[in-house]
Amino acid sequence: MRIAVVDIGTNSTRLLIADVEYGRVTAEFERRTLITRLGAGVDADGRLNQEAMDRVYAALDEYRLLLEKHHVDRAIAVLTSAVRDAANGREFADTVEQRYGIVPHILSGDDEARLTFLGATSERDPADRTPTLVFDIGGGSTEVVIGEGQGMTFHVSTQAGVVRQTERHIQTDPPSPEELEELREDVHEIITGAVPESHRRAVGHAIGVAGTATSMAAIAQELEPYDASKVHGYHITVGESERILERLAALPLKERRQVKGLHPDRAPTIVAGAIILLEVLRLFGLNEVEISEHDILRGAALGLGGD
Repeated sequence: MRIAVVDIGTNSTRLLIADVEYGRVTAEFERRTLITRLGAGVDADGRLNQEAMDRVYAALDEYRLLLEKHHVDRAIAVLTSAVRDAANGREFADTVEQRYGIVPHILSGDDEARLTFLGATSERDPADRTPTLVFDIGGGSTEVVIGEGQGMTFHVSTQAGVVRQTERHIQTDPPSPEELEELREDVHEIITGAVPESHRRAVGHAIGVAGTATSMAAIAQELEPYDASKVHGYHITVGESERILERLAALPLKERRQVKGLHPDRAPTIVAGAIILLEVLRLFGLNEVEISEHDILRGAALGLGGD
């Protein structure tokens, strides 16, 4: 079955078109990302604003042409933190279905974690029992999932996201040391409050998925243009991440947009993303993270594609 999955997140709207047979992704035809910032202002106002929704509709206008080109059998959308937190989130989801024929799934934090873990571990050896952390730093939340093989043992959706924390803490350009420290302390408090120390101590390996993690790998390798084959499987250390953060945080936004490997539209929130990534690694006592291109898009294709 040829399935299209649209991930309508707080910061980006992404597309995967793939063939799924017997519980496996057998071919990928499209993988696209557009920065749409749907969650801009949601943390303060509690509602999706019209300009943000229009940016998503413009992205879906582009994606609809690709769905037609590839003769998709089924199209679904996963809608995450911004939509589930917004008072008008259900109305927005209904509009997506009515305009585009894409079946929406407003995911709970638990659902988001389950599909993220499924996507990240779908091609790993199920006999590998190393306790593994999978984390997805989104615009409004960070999903933290721990498991062995392809089975989860713990999962939580935390209120730490690149858009949310940027809006809360960063007002100057470039950000001040005080703003960076306040953001780090906020993330530290959120993660420690959400994940018991016993779970953090048990993890032996980490996989980072989605925009922040893949951007950090691309920046580390100065990839221009972006090359998914070089990002997938890349291991980035705490030391390398610290150097990237120091460099990014020292640049004004205009110059940050020119950094090799970083999509210009991610420049406003990448500093918060790097801080969240580092804080996760430190709190779990890990020195590096494996970067994966297999994320909630793949998880949704496998876990929701037949619904």
